[in-house]
Amino acid sequence: MNGNPAFQEEWRKELIGGQPVAMAPAATNHNRIKMRIASLFDRYLENGPCEVLPDGEAVYLTETDYYYPDVMIVCDPEKVRRNGVHGAPDLVVEVLSPRTAKFDRGRKKDTYERCGVREYWLVSPRGRTVEQYLLTDGRFELSEIYELYTAEELAEMDDDERATVRDRIKCSLYEDLSLRLADIFARVTE
Repeated sequence: MNGNPAFQEEWRKELIGGQPVAMAPAATNHNRIKMRIASLFDRYLENGPCEVLPDGEAVYLTETDYYYPDVMIVCDPEKVRRNGVHGAPDLVVEVLSPRTAKFDRGRKKDTYERCGVREYWLVSPRGRTVEQYLLTDGRFELSEIYELYTAEELAEMDDDERATVRDRIKCSLYEDLSLRLADIFARVTE
């Protein structure tokens, strides 16, 4: 808490399985990553029917679950209402933090899957990784784990290892959209 009495940290609540869960204010790296992803998607979607909605927008999925994803894409304008998104977004991004990782990997992931989110990303600031899950036959399947390697790590790899490194995430919703990991993790510090 800041010494300034006018300063107040925002502790938002999500409803997870009918239980209110306080979500701590995000750390700087967390904010950098979600802003970068939202910005990259926003530029791509600028004139199309789909809309990127950044953190702060509620998504109502069931009677006992509403969340505030870090980033989401919604292609059905009927789902977007004055007080949030009602129904499954097409893509959801959650940036992991020590306090939220258990929910993001567990109950929230299960709810997103059950409600029909087509693509789900779990982004780790510490690991500089993105896990991409795609909905297949009603179940999330891990499609790929993308990792941003340092120049030193790449130099230590042999040619075959370097050939398997993927530095761009291919979004399944769009044939021609891929995001560079270096752009997503720009300015992320240790």
